[in-house]
Amino acid sequence: MWRRALLLLLWLAFASVQGLYFHIGETEKRCFIEEIPDETMVIGNYRTQLWDKQTETFLPSTPGLGMHVEVKDPEGKVVLSRQYGSEGRFTFTSHTPGDHQICLHSNSTRMTIFAGGKLRVHLDIQVGEHTNNYPEIAAKDKLTELQLRARQLLDQVEQIQKEQNYQRYREERFRMTSESTNQRVLWWSIAQTVILILTGIWQMRHLKSFFEAKKLV
Repeated sequence: MWRRALLLLLWLAFASVQGLYFHIGETEKRCFIEEIPDETMVIGNYRTQLWDKQTETFLPSTPGLGMHVEVKDPEGKVVLSRQYGSEGRFTFTSHTPGDHQICLHSNSTRMTIFAGGKLRVHLDIQVGEHTNNYPEIAAKDKLTELQLRARQLLDQVEQIQKEQNYQRYREERFRMTSESTNQRVLWWSIAQTVILILTGIWQMRHLKSFFEAKKLV
């Protein structure tokens, strides 16, 4: 059991912080899927760079260029929909476990400076206890190094519990889907058998009537 918890803790340490960058055009929308437990805070930090044709490199974007961020929960409900600047930070808290869709697109169509170029977006998504600013917490609550470490461990344990609850939720959903599929397959097999029997009976009666009409029996 403790090995499973340790592996889950290591997975959280690497999987809950994601840093990447991607390129988008002036009308493109880029979406990402994040598997998030319920009641979990998510923080996203991003900054944009605009392609400069003269220097053939990416330069910091102008202040007028912004990004629109939209987040949907597994049920398709909009959790967050807001316009930000060329560099910003968005936060939301999940209330439904499952795959959350995070989409970003720019307001570049309003800017002639974009002129059909491309935009580089650096995105860093933090989930769970990784959203906590522990130096700030230690300064605010006047925590010692040992107390701060204990606080971090408690937050990690809480996040592990949420992940385990989410895995149990997924297993339950999968089991319900499997049982439903098995029941449908069973009833479909029964229906096919009944149809075959009825078809055989109808064919036999039809052949009997045919032979009687031709006075062969």
